[in-house]
Amino acid sequence: MILKNYKGFFASLVVAAIVVLAFAQSGCGVYKFKDVSIPDSISVVRIGIIQNKASYVNPQLAPELTERLKQKVVSQTRLKQTNGDDGDWDINCTITSYSFATSGVSNQRANTNRLNVGVHIEVRDNHSQKTNKYDVTRSFDYDGTLALQQAEQGLKSEMLRSLSDDIFNRIFSNW
Repeated sequence: MILKNYKGFFASLVVAAIVVLAFAQSGCGVYKFKDVSIPDSISVVRIGIIQNKASYVNPQLAPELTERLKQKVVSQTRLKQTNGDDGDWDINCTITSYSFATSGVSNQRANTNRLNVGVHIEVRDNHSQKTNKYDVTRSFDYDGTLALQQAEQGLKSEMLRSLSDDIFNRIFSNW
């Protein structure tokens, strides 16, 4: 009788271990991102100053976004940066849209506003003379009672982080 109980216990333990191992091996494949992918032939990159050609210009956004992107490339890739014409890749970005709209209304008042920022990216491979073009857009919600300038101050760090991440991921990741 005791041996029979141990057999059941050990069988349950083995099944539980197999289930745990199977789950651990599968992971959450849905959210797995690929690493940065840079061809071996690319070692030097030139990141141009981001231009702001949106109809409304936030004067701080382009220069600060340029610096944030440069820092991200240095800290997360093996690439060296140059200001000259000797780069394997030339990366140029342009802020193409910067607009805001009411996104939520309550009791006849704007509850939430949304700031939308669009960036056009061009990556020129100077070896193949090929240019890849990408666009990223990011929305930022803010309290409808705030003036745009107040919202920009409050959203500044989130905008810089999110936009530099989106640009970096679009250029260097396969997802």
